Amino acid sequence: MTTETHSSIPTLDELNTMTPDAFVAALGEVFEYAPWVAQAAALQRPFHSIDALHAAMLAAVHASPREQTVRFLCGHPELSASAVRSGTLTSDSQQEQQSAGLGELEQAQGERLAVLNQSYRTRHGFPFIACVRHYTRAGLFAELASRTDRATEAEFAEALRQIGFISRLRLAQRVSEACLQAA
Repeated sequence: MTTETHSSIPTLDELNTMTPDAFVAALGEVFEYAPWVAQAAALQRPFHSIDALHAAMLAAVHASPREQTVRFLCGHPELSASAVRSGTLTSDSQQEQQSAGLGELEQAQGERLAVLNQSYRTRHGFPFIACVRHYTRAGLFAELASRTDRATEAEFAEALRQIGFISRLRLAQRVSEACLQAA
């Protein structure tokens, strides 16, 4: 019995045999504005699980020089009601922030979010990053307020941890597990 996929979502087996360019085309947006992460992971193939693929992608981020990692963090959008409303985010970020209800914030809440974002960025040198799917809207505001006062090194590590959560969810949307079920 064979398992067929009826969508454009590749299986892990297909990703393992793609050209490097096709691999990057399929996964280059998993990490916000960082196709270099997928390029590095392509060199580690074959992967026996989506978790192994994700680990290789995270390893590429963690192995990058500090300056590159800070630039990578700065490539992530702030949580923003106006950006959600205007549609200026990447499709993934748009979907994620919309799912948290940020597009429906009242003007005063949107302004408060902007002020909190600016305080965070001023203190740490990169935007507040959180896997919005793990929080309620109120929880995001509380998390942003509390994390602003933390040490920058702790926030640097937390931002990378949150990117791990975000990218794992994005990867699950881009890779079919059909090959795992057929095995």
